[in-house]
Amino acid sequence: MAIKDTPQEWQVTESVTPFEGAKTSVRTDRVVMPDGSVAGRDYQVHPGSVAVLALDEQGRVAVLSQYRHPVRHKLWEIPAGLLDVPGENPLHAAQRELYEEAHIKAGDWRVLTDLYTSPGGSDEAVRIFLARDLSEADGERFEVSEEEADMEHARVPLTELVRGVLAGELHNNCLLTGVLALSAALAGDGLDVLRPAEAPWPARPF
Repeated sequence: MAIKDTPQEWQVTESVTPFEGAKTSVRTDRVVMPDGSVAGRDYQVHPGSVAVLALDEQGRVAVLSQYRHPVRHKLWEIPAGLLDVPGENPLHAAQRELYEEAHIKAGDWRVLTDLYTSPGGSDEAVRIFLARDLSEADGERFEVSEEEADMEHARVPLTELVRGVLAGELHNNCLLTGVLALSAALAGDGLDVLRPAEAPWPARPF
């Protein structure tokens, strides 16, 4: 049996949006279950995100720390951001985030992995890119504000990040998924077999 996620869409008899925020909203759907009953499902409606695992020639990953108020932690993360423009090419969004958050440009881009961050409570989909052949971006650094004004930046060996993940010291989902996926790719068939940067993404068509 092939282990592969498959798209399905169960019947929705009613859908309401009791909350709308600046970037996300909350929706309540009444969904018909396999036994014919109808159940309510509340979830966050999210535009989607991209993240970038930027790997330099020394095997180090570009990371940053940012305060995340809902969990009351300052977390080490990889550069990431929302797909602000509907239908935007996710590669372009990832290149923008790498520039804005780390002032880095990359000459080689691949898709590392795709994921749903919390499919029981949100429709957020994230594409994580692997960026290599790194260099400092041209021009002035992007002006940051709010939580981003307190960012710290570092380049950390991939092996040290894997250790921190397994020790329970690092918790950001994109960082965890990215470093473990990269570690698995390096231990397997290598990075050249990763999908191209413009590979289709059914969760967020572009």
